[in-house]
Amino acid sequence: MKNILITGATGFVGQRLVKAIDVNIKILSRKKQPDFETIICDFEKGRIPNNAVNDIDTVFHLAGLTHDLRDARKIENLYRNVNVNATIELAKLAVKSGVKKFVFVSSVKAGGGGASDSCATEIDQGRPEGLYGETKREVELELLKIGKESGMHIAIIRPSLVFGPNAKGNLKLMLSGIKKGWFPPLPETGNRRSMIHVDDLVRAILLVADDVRANGEIFIATDGEPHSSREIYNAMCKVVGKSAPKWSIPKFLFDIASLASPRIKYKINKLLGDECYSSEKLEKLGFKAQKTLREMNETSF
Repeated sequence: MKNILITGATGFVGQRLVKAIDVNIKILSRKKQPDFETIICDFEKGRIPNNAVNDIDTVFHLAGLTHDLRDARKIENLYRNVNVNATIELAKLAVKSGVKKFVFVSSVKAGGGGASDSCATEIDQGRPEGLYGETKREVELELLKIGKESGMHIAIIRPSLVFGPNAKGNLKLMLSGIKKGWFPPLPETGNRRSMIHVDDLVRAILLVADDVRANGEIFIATDGEPHSSREIYNAMCKVVGKSAPKWSIPKFLFDIASLASPRIKYKINKLLGDECYSSEKLEKLGFKAQKTLREMNETSF
């Protein structure tokens, strides 16, 4: 890889990817970035400039619409424009410009929820989770088709829950709640949740770009060891310098609370349910996570 184009370079994962690459980098962004050559482009509002991939060897496409706070169905066109149409347009421009490699960062939600009796693999394709998962799956299929027809190396990574410094979303909320003392001690239910440190995800992204065996394939990325929600809670207590309480909120109280509304039930299922995935396929390429939940410290979040 000599000349790289990265979309989503200012995001949680993108920032770590940029730091890991020691070659010429061009980024596609809504705003000018002072440290890199920037192609100004807003996937929500306009088309991608034709010169975006000129002289580019490899494209890392991380940008996308994730979890908008509005009702997803009310902005379905926005999800489709950003996650599907813009991705396909970028891939076709890459083919036209002679780009050799295209790596797309998707999501485990494109494959549906984790299996209840085993950790789901890439073969276990269920119903994608929500509009986000649906659009990710739709564009995965289109990208694989483009790669097959053009000969461009296309590899797809589906990250499990990503943790690391400045993590976003529910992990950030949970960590803040534990630090401030309002997040309740979770019960040990034996549930299984897959995670991966952001730096290991970056290593996986670079691996599938470099390995010819990854061409035309989808890979799930995890740290290889499922964790219960209580284990995650205990690890976060360690991160913020607190001792994990010996007690916990009984599971039956969460069950009662889930009866209040479908929305609360959904949130509790996300908190205490199973979301277990296997990264065995990625490991066959030689991948092995270097940072695990059990080794978390103050630099892990």
